[in-house]
Amino acid sequence: MELLAPAGSFEAAKAAVNAGADAIYMGGPLFSARAYAKSSADGMEKEEAETPLMKALSYCHLHRVKVYMTVNTLMKEKELSGIEEYLRPYVEQGIDAFIVQDPGLMAHLKKVFPEVPLHVSTQAAVTGPRYAGRLKELGAVRVVPARELSLKELRAIADTGIEVEAFIHGALCYSYSGQCLMSSMIGGRSGNRGRCAGPCRLPYEVLDENRRPIGGEDENYVLSMKDLNTLGRLSELEEAGVCSLKIEGRMKSPLYVAGVTGIYRKWLDKAPADRDEAEFAEDMRRLGEIFDRGGTTDGYLDGKNGRDMVQLTEKEELRVPDAKVVEEITEKYLDISGKIPVRVKAVLRKGSPVSLTISEAGGGECVTVRGQEVQQAGNRPVTEDVIREKLFGFGTTELEPVEETIEAEEDIFVPSGELKALRRQAVEELYEAIRKSLRGNGGTV
Repeated sequence: MELLAPAGSFEAAKAAVNAGADAIYMGGPLFSARAYAKSSADGMEKEEAETPLMKALSYCHLHRVKVYMTVNTLMKEKELSGIEEYLRPYVEQGIDAFIVQDPGLMAHLKKVFPEVPLHVSTQAAVTGPRYAGRLKELGAVRVVPARELSLKELRAIADTGIEVEAFIHGALCYSYSGQCLMSSMIGGRSGNRGRCAGPCRLPYEVLDENRRPIGGEDENYVLSMKDLNTLGRLSELEEAGVCSLKIEGRMKSPLYVAGVTGIYRKWLDKAPADRDEAEFAEDMRRLGEIFDRGGTTDGYLDGKNGRDMVQLTEKEELRVPDAKVVEEITEKYLDISGKIPVRVKAVLRKGSPVSLTISEAGGGECVTVRGQEVQQAGNRPVTEDVIREKLFGFGTTELEPVEETIEAEEDIFVPSGELKALRRQAVEELYEAIRKSLRGNGGTV
């Protein structure tokens, strides 16, 4: 199953990749259902607005991680005319899918960008196989069903042949996603335009027909749902036909993204027989340390709901997470280069072209490029230190040499500019080889 992590910033995207995500989902500066994420244009300088997603695309693809772009708000008629121009740079950069809510937009994208897969957002509130099957007929390859579905209902949707992506962790809405108009009615901020103010998180007084309070004296958070946590039910989701496990949280910090993604990655990779109950309990505790809204729930997987899914009481004052947990997440996922380890070999022999080979240390792609012929030196032969500096200087790239080999004869000469150009060529060819390998594994880079 695919592990799909949220990214509201480039830093969060890197955190997700470092923690083991197979894919991320992220919005551009417009038409995203998280208008206040850092990847959005809101609150950002215009010249900076497009950089997070573009940077994330390049970074993620080099690490063989897919990127799905959220374009999942409802559209105004006048906005459709500019949508092709807005999305084309992301298509050219190799976006792996669009996540959409609006059926009109879906039809339009199918026409102008037929090569880009379409995923139907949870905002569309897909609740059954009939709707899912119809969306498949219209060209969608995947649906993100409403979060209120049981395992049985997810299985029925998967049986239509469409891919099913299900939320496994994070915030829950009180209403079906895309169907709540409370924020719009109260404050003029529509969730269907990406601006939900979260009024369900506020306290309310509930009265009966005689205006008498209902419930306990301190039970005022009657619409505030506990967070979803399905760490113990991953195998059941797989049996239900779910192909992608989605973590909620594009408004969350890189620390949250890395911590949650890392724990789910760990338990996805474990065989059921290897599950240690003490270790599992500790990771559940760590998830609570990373973020705690006052309790968790496994949602509607068993088809039930009730007051135990709602927080009801005011949560404790914001507490500082366990410093050890924060330190471990930071050291393991955030304070690392995240670069691709490579082996590098240069061969320089008189009368033969300069040869530079770069290969992924993990046994992935390997490229060899050749430059101009190596000459007999005159007064100033090229030294090994110069060769190393010009050919192995990958500081501004996503590559990190872990093994360097130079086979060079004495008294040779190659212009420094030629060595640097050869390095740039080798880097670009390795990047392209990695992108092609992602395409070959079902990507659309």
